[in-house]
Amino acid sequence: MVSGEAPQAEGSVRTDAWVWAVRLTKTRSEAAAACRAGHVRVNGERAKPAQALRTGDEVRLRHAGRDRIVVVSKIVKKRVGPPVAAECFVDNSPPPPPRDTAVQIPVRDRGTGRPTKRDRREMERLQGPRAQPGQDGRT
Repeated sequence: MVSGEAPQAEGSVRTDAWVWAVRLTKTRSEAAAACRAGHVRVNGERAKPAQALRTGDEVRLRHAGRDRIVVVSKIVKKRVGPPVAAECFVDNSPPPPPRDTAVQIPVRDRGTGRPTKRDRREMERLQGPRAQPGQDGRT
């Protein structure tokens, strides 16, 4: 084996181990928990942590508020570096949403108490127009 290459395994590998090895999740226990919670799908079916994963399988992972869709191109059993991990799958994920479209939530310092009327109006101004009770056409 040439140094810098991914350790190649023949056949198949556990789903949670592969998801962790190619750095889709930070820890293996996090990958296993995502499998148990139904956030990992292999070829459209819910995946259990110990389910066998083979080359060519499509893995869908719901993680950190976004969907990752990858196709397995190499089987690895041990965690590899980021450049090698990028070669182990083909990423078909939609691009992440731009940061500026994220909803901004006003944050108050701890211990400042209830907002005053002026503070509340300022927060409502920042949040934009919202329907007031009774203004949506229903009674």
